[in-house]
Amino acid sequence: MSFVVGILVRGCAMRMALLFSTLVFSIVALPSPPSWAYRDHFTPEQKALLEKIQTVRIEAIALTDKGAVDAAPIVELVARRIGELGYRVVSEAGPPHDVVIKVKCEQRKTWEGTTAAGGDADLPDAPSRLWKGPACQMTYLLGHMKVNWQKEVRTEFEDAGQATQSVNAGDPGVYALGKLKEVLAVYEFPLLLAAEWGQPGRLLKLLDRSDTPQARKVKILSLLGEMQADEALPKLREALKDRNLAKQAIGAMGNLGKEGIPLFVEIMNTSPDVEVQAAAAKGLGQLGGMHGDASVVAPLLAKLQDAKTDWSVLTEVAWALGKIPDKQSIQPLQDLDKKLQAMRDPENVPLKKLKEAVFWAIKQCDSWEHIS
Repeated sequence: MSFVVGILVRGCAMRMALLFSTLVFSIVALPSPPSWAYRDHFTPEQKALLEKIQTVRIEAIALTDKGAVDAAPIVELVARRIGELGYRVVSEAGPPHDVVIKVKCEQRKTWEGTTAAGGDADLPDAPSRLWKGPACQMTYLLGHMKVNWQKEVRTEFEDAGQATQSVNAGDPGVYALGKLKEVLAVYEFPLLLAAEWGQPGRLLKLLDRSDTPQARKVKILSLLGEMQADEALPKLREALKDRNLAKQAIGAMGNLGKEGIPLFVEIMNTSPDVEVQAAAAKGLGQLGGMHGDASVVAPLLAKLQDAKTDWSVLTEVAWALGKIPDKQSIQPLQDLDKKLQAMRDPENVPLKKLKEAVFWAIKQCDSWEHIS
């Protein structure tokens, strides 16, 4: 009797260990949350204020090793850039305004910025504790509340004196601030603020303009997806027609609602571009996993069993199936795995990636089959 009980206990322990390992892997595999996921917790009233922001006031200071200098050029630059999204800018403290954008540019950074790790500190444009060279730091005030939204741009050089000598540019402070202005002129802080404030309409208008550069459209699509802005779906559908934007549009749609599933299935099955097919398969995995929707399994399995499917697409299909574990996926995945294992080509990188994806998907589906 004790022997039987021991077996049962060990069996339960093994199942719990398997479940725990699966959950750990799932947590590790989750995508990093967007920057505004780390911001201060806003009340519904504060969120409503953010969404209604129309008028912006800009405050800037510029510091060199010799002291403060005129910050008017920085204010003008920031005002022009933020105006690109239709915001009205006031320069004085008196006129009514909804928010204050604060910019601090320094030849030698003195403020340490955000925390050492975690949250916005892990983002490329977050304030760096290690950087002591020329930098501009940006934040904003909602009423009298300083919001935990901090961005930093830096020059390519850390020592303004050495950089100035190398090009014989004269005063290091003037040179450093000039280079910082060049960085601010291309840094997409206006897009980030519109996303932070929950205003996808401004991004959509900019996306629709014919003079918006391609790289900026890609950034807008990425932000719309991270914002999970359902009203962006019609524009994302249009972007699918542009080969240069299709992959980014699909990636953005992968963060939207379940209504994107039929469109992803259609793209995966009809697009002549294998990269777009692969992106659509990946999107199906994201949506299926996010919403627990097993309806994506059948079209993914059909693609998996299609002999004409490109290896790169098969790889994304396998990853997607692993994100929505289903017992009906096990046998087709095992059949494909058997064929792949017969292929011995260590130099074939696409084959190696496909094998890894299929192996992982089998483990995920088989694990859940035993647990459930």
